[in-house]
Amino acid sequence: MPLLSQPSKKPSPPSRSLKRGPRLSPALAPVFALVGNHVEAKLGDVTVTALPDGALWIAEAKTLIVSDLHLEKGSSFERDGQMLPPYDTHATLSRVAALMEALAPDIVVSLGDSFHDGGGPARMHERDRALVETLIGRCDWIWVEGNHDGRSAETLGGVVREGLTVGALRLVHKPTRSARPGEIAGHLHPCAKVSGRGRVVRRRCFATDGARLVMPAFGAYTGGLNVCSEAFAPLFPNGVTALVLGRTRVLPAPMERLIDD
Repeated sequence: MPLLSQPSKKPSPPSRSLKRGPRLSPALAPVFALVGNHVEAKLGDVTVTALPDGALWIAEAKTLIVSDLHLEKGSSFERDGQMLPPYDTHATLSRVAALMEALAPDIVVSLGDSFHDGGGPARMHERDRALVETLIGRCDWIWVEGNHDGRSAETLGGVVREGLTVGALRLVHKPTRSARPGEIAGHLHPCAKVSGRGRVVRRRCFATDGARLVMPAFGAYTGGLNVCSEAFAPLFPNGVTALVLGRTRVLPAPMERLIDD
């Protein structure tokens, strides 16, 4: 299927009460294709696939990327007196396992904040620790250092890196303002609030301008920051397209359909 630019269908006229970001210049609009339930997008000269689960697949490198798992967030909150069901780690890892079963990656990259804090690996249930060890044994597993967990995940196996280069792509946890095209980052937990067909929805999303991409948080207990927030403005000065995670598919939403909180 040929790669497409932004859909030609005109968006619904914005309500005067809704605050929206700047329109993305057509010359800078990302190039993408709707393929089944996912989106194939050009990031620089590389094609990446945004999956409905919130993971990114680089087919030519057989690399699966997930970001901001925040494992053991539930146990961290419990330790601080906030009771949450302690099942987030197993739920998150089970989703990673399902993706690995479907795609058979050679490389898996956890793009930082894999754990909610540095003590997370020590609090893991034996069942979840065994699952991580099984997954690591199936591929080259790379933990990218995050601001929450540092190098704590290295006790479980795999390799810890500050960042990683995959072909023309540079994988880091925190996005950098002056990044060259091809940067993939996490950290900001992007989500999109989108209007259309008479309703408004707010969901996790990939944020991209065709040069760089910020990944959604993959963890079961993670929240999201609206892509219209000022935190994203220095990264996407010419506007951003959200690849929005629906219940079963990824749908692109241009800047003119995005609403601030």
